[in-house]
Amino acid sequence: MNFELMIESLPVLLSATVTTIELLVASLVCGMAIALPVAILRVNGPWPVRILLHWYIYFFRGTPLLVQIFLVYYGIAQFEVVRDSVLWPYLRQAWVCAILTFSLNTAAYTAYILRGAIEAVSAGEIEAAHACGMSTALTYRTIILPRALRLALPAYGNEVISMLKSTSLASTITVMELTGAANTIVARTFAPYELFITAALIYLAITYVLTTALRALEYRLSRHMRPLNQSAAPLAEETNHAGA
Repeated sequence: MNFELMIESLPVLLSATVTTIELLVASLVCGMAIALPVAILRVNGPWPVRILLHWYIYFFRGTPLLVQIFLVYYGIAQFEVVRDSVLWPYLRQAWVCAILTFSLNTAAYTAYILRGAIEAVSAGEIEAAHACGMSTALTYRTIILPRALRLALPAYGNEVISMLKSTSLASTITVMELTGAANTIVARTFAPYELFITAALIYLAITYVLTTALRALEYRLSRHMRPLNQSAAPLAEETNHAGA
């Protein structure tokens, strides 16, 4: 195995890794912004809206992400009304099409997860909030959504890792993220083994950071569910260190 080639390729691959992370973060942020209202309307919206959102979620969960990318990147350009709109300078860019597709895709999965979490919130908690005079909006903001987000976090963590791996498909529409950069170097050096192993190690490193952060967040949000002595142990340890 050519370790020298792997080391020489690291600057290019790490530069492409920045693009991968940018795709991931932009898609997750936009996807969550879409998923929250979709999940709420999917549970409590008017029935025509619920049916429409059901088919939106069904489409993006039931078709391959690669097909969705091609539909957005190649399909949007077929409509003259889109080409004549003010959005065309943006929609003609592969980067924007990739983020748009990834956002809609992860929004569908996240909305499905959040819908289940919202429905899993105890009816007693909701009734208690209404008994205290809280409006529906206030109940969602202070009771339902915080509780649902905690319940959804483990499943959402899997969606984050899945979206990280899905960013590799952006290379099919000329976005040079990590996989695309590795493939470009392979075409020049004819050394797929070394380049894709290096890319895989970088993906594993990003996955490790993400899973560690999500696990820490889940641990922090579930403090109230741990035994009292376990929750107090870190505080006691900090006090002992301070006394020393």
